[in-house]
Amino acid sequence: MSTESHIIMDEIAIRRALTRVAHEILERNNGIEGCVLAGIKTRGVFLAKRLAERLENIEGTPMPWFELDVTAYRDDRAAQERGTEPLAFPVPIHNKKVILFDDVLYTGRTIRAAMDAIMDAGRPESIQLAVLVDRGHRELPIRPDYIGKNVPTSKAEEIEVLLQESDGNDQVRILQQRGEQ
Repeated sequence: MSTESHIIMDEIAIRRALTRVAHEILERNNGIEGCVLAGIKTRGVFLAKRLAERLENIEGTPMPWFELDVTAYRDDRAAQERGTEPLAFPVPIHNKKVILFDDVLYTGRTIRAAMDAIMDAGRPESIQLAVLVDRGHRELPIRPDYIGKNVPTSKAEEIEVLLQESDGNDQVRILQQRGEQ
């Protein structure tokens, strides 16, 4: 089996998508007051940091944000592996509009884990969801509020997000397994 890949977003497209999402967040929330950004580990963290910088450049006010590791909340872990202590965040979330940011939205299970972690740590005013790529195939009733790009995929395809901070370049690729001829 071989893998065929196609670039669907380059550095410029990713930058434009983040800028558009920043403006949509500002419009929906009437600015960033009372908002907190949570980047879902790993690539969601890098994207959240970039988004926070864009929002600060536009608004002239720092956007509070933090890294969210949902490993302990994943439903593919046994209950005894998860632990019982809620996560502690460096930014208060009580009565805040928490905006989760992830690179790819697929089944919705990572987002469900993120919402569980947020709710265990406090009671936000609301939780909103921003994603760089929405590829469909939801298993849970979760939908993003802000989308960089919709990419309908088959289950045989994968979306790969590469970012400068972790991979040395910015691009989003769609990968498809091909059978040997």
